[in-house]
Amino acid sequence: MTPFALVTYFEPWWIQIIKALVIFAVAFAILPILTVYERKLLGRFQGRYGPNRVGPFGLMQPLAEIVKFATKEPSRPTTSVGYLFRIAPAIAILTAVAGLALVPFGNVQTIFGYRVGLYGIDVSVGPLYVFAFAGISFYGIMLGGWSSGSKYSFLGAMRAAAQLISYEVSQALSLVGVIITAGTLSLTGIVHAQRGMWFFIPQFFGFLIFMVASFAETGRSPFDLVEAETELVGGYFTEYGGTGFVAYLFAEYMNMMVVSGIAVTMFFGGWLLPFGIHPPGWVDPIVVIVKILLFITFFIWIRATLPRLRYDQLMSLGWKILLPLATLNLLVTAILVAS
Repeated sequence: MTPFALVTYFEPWWIQIIKALVIFAVAFAILPILTVYERKLLGRFQGRYGPNRVGPFGLMQPLAEIVKFATKEPSRPTTSVGYLFRIAPAIAILTAVAGLALVPFGNVQTIFGYRVGLYGIDVSVGPLYVFAFAGISFYGIMLGGWSSGSKYSFLGAMRAAAQLISYEVSQALSLVGVIITAGTLSLTGIVHAQRGMWFFIPQFFGFLIFMVASFAETGRSPFDLVEAETELVGGYFTEYGGTGFVAYLFAEYMNMMVVSGIAVTMFFGGWLLPFGIHPPGWVDPIVVIVKILLFITFFIWIRATLPRLRYDQLMSLGWKILLPLATLNLLVTAILVAS
């Protein structure tokens, strides 16, 4: 056990169930808000209004769209594989929620006499757990494209496979430097290790590599080649409509929340505040959510700013630039820590 690890404590099974339900409820409550937030912010960046008709300031637009998609008649191509066509979106969204369960939103607090960790679970191999579910989420994309029975969908799924494999390696290596510096794989332990200094300072290059790789991992601009409309019609979810399409859309936003939460945890001190400020424990989740929203705003800002890359540029950046830089950052960190 490292000096930064939390003291082991026991949570009753019913507390774990409540925490799981809270994670699902908060995630699905925030996602519609993020959709209208992104559209409003893009409108401001691009000199237009964005949603402003449904409800006050257009805030009811997500609800109207959810009702529209939920009431659409379900359909699928005659060439599709039925059960896989329906399962694929569920895999994508469940793996994203599982990744969110690892993000620590606060320290262990006493609530009604019980010690409760303000996170889903704190496993001793936190980053490996996240990447394991990221690997499983790939099957949600791959199965969605293959089971659609469409050549365009299958081509989008194959692009997704190549893109995720290319950037997942660099993304993982960029976090190893943080793990070496902290001396633990526990995400809460990594947060405690940043009490003196947030890790984005000594691991600045690792942070930059992680962010670039995260844009590609989540399929966000300028790396949204998985669903490039001008080339692939709509990518792996071309044949999806209604709830299936919404599930893939929510999975994309959920993955954006997960990588933002991992960035906050690994590089920006999690629930810790700078300048030695120590607020009460109930403030911890608010601090983490504000930091995550700042990262999501950055994702949206980049979408409004940079044009889409060509596919050969995407692959060259991943294998020829990011991977060597991530390896070099890891070697330098290992030498400095060992010395």
